[in-house]
Amino acid sequence: MFKPIFLATSLVLLNAQAMANNVILIIGDGMDDQQISIARNYLQGAQGQLVLDKMPVRGSVKVITVDEDNPSKKVYVADSANSASSIATGVNTSRGRISSTAKTNQHPVTIMELAKAKGLATGVVSTASVTDATPAAFISHSKHRGCEGPEQMEPGKLFYGMYKLDCDSDGRANGGKGSIAEQIVMGSTDVVLGGGLKHFDQESDYDSEHLLTKARVNGFSVLQDAQDLENIEGDRLLGLFSPSTMPVIWQGTKGAKAEKINGDLKAFSCEPNLGFNGMPTLQTMTEKALNTLARNDDGFILMVESASIDKQSHYRNPCGHIGELKQLDETVQFVLDFAKSHPDTLVLVTADHGHAAQIVPAGSLFGGQSTSLGRVALVDTPEGSQMAINYATSEGQAEEHTGVNVPIFGNDVAEGLVPSNLEQTDIFSIMKGYLDL
Repeated sequence: MFKPIFLATSLVLLNAQAMANNVILIIGDGMDDQQISIARNYLQGAQGQLVLDKMPVRGSVKVITVDEDNPSKKVYVADSANSASSIATGVNTSRGRISSTAKTNQHPVTIMELAKAKGLATGVVSTASVTDATPAAFISHSKHRGCEGPEQMEPGKLFYGMYKLDCDSDGRANGGKGSIAEQIVMGSTDVVLGGGLKHFDQESDYDSEHLLTKARVNGFSVLQDAQDLENIEGDRLLGLFSPSTMPVIWQGTKGAKAEKINGDLKAFSCEPNLGFNGMPTLQTMTEKALNTLARNDDGFILMVESASIDKQSHYRNPCGHIGELKQLDETVQFVLDFAKSHPDTLVLVTADHGHAAQIVPAGSLFGGQSTSLGRVALVDTPEGSQMAINYATSEGQAEEHTGVNVPIFGNDVAEGLVPSNLEQTDIFSIMKGYLDL
């Protein structure tokens, strides 16, 4: 076993011993301590514990972002692309970039590429489109996260309807690697499960071959529903279970979300989202991935993302992000049970960045109802209290990320490997050292 030595913010890993180790990295997108507290209060009560709370190792992770035009200049709020890229490559970059460097557009090697070169099995699971920022950072390289499929490679395409994408340098006709979807179907990752079918149900902008045909030619079994996930076996799996981001498991009563305070707020609780019916859960996808990857005697690395903790916070939907953190917590328990029977498995759970949701007093400490310049949701909790959740980073169509440290948790294998305070690039080094890459 190796021991990590931390010097300032650098990680030096010494005496790595070759062995068939496994790594399971779980990322809660936007899952800062506020999100965890909100979910704990609703799911277990204020004095209860999530599975996360019971993990033996915990630390605090600094999220570092650099300016695109001047990489020596720091930016204090990240997006999922650059923060996931820091974890995946050990290199800090600018917002929007997928495992590519700010300004110079170099492609640092990812942890998945290193693992595959050594003969390990590799996989990603996400409740977002598998071409979305976090999974993409582990299994592709792109100048911009918006270059998801062949359609986005066309000149003049808009990102989130706001500004023009510049995907030309990534085009295969220009010597690039192609869209993120094309990189996935032509790549070497063994298991890719999540949403995003619309980005693959297209013809390549380079050779006009359909991407799902490319996937099958490259050895993937293509799965498109929960029944496929249960019944189809194979050494390489590409599961695309929804057109884009997968539906969330919970919503507020009759779709209730946060709103501007205009008189008394109407409290609500959480209920199942009928739009999720027929979808595989995060735990089910993770189980399939592990059953497939664990066949490799040389070990594996798997990244699992609960994506809509972030996305539902953008939408000011507390029940949405509570339910997705519930999915993550249940998946963590499943993974910890797997690790008990595979004792050389390092389990790490972290977030990519912070988010807007914030618990505030349901009744003002200064008398009367709490007020906010943003939007507030008053949630009836199962333990008989009311929890006020405030979203106040933006007056626009979506809330913003925030610039805070994020937590990291580890299983017993992580003891001695994860310090109390580290940077996201150190997570890459911990995984790399543990797998002796």
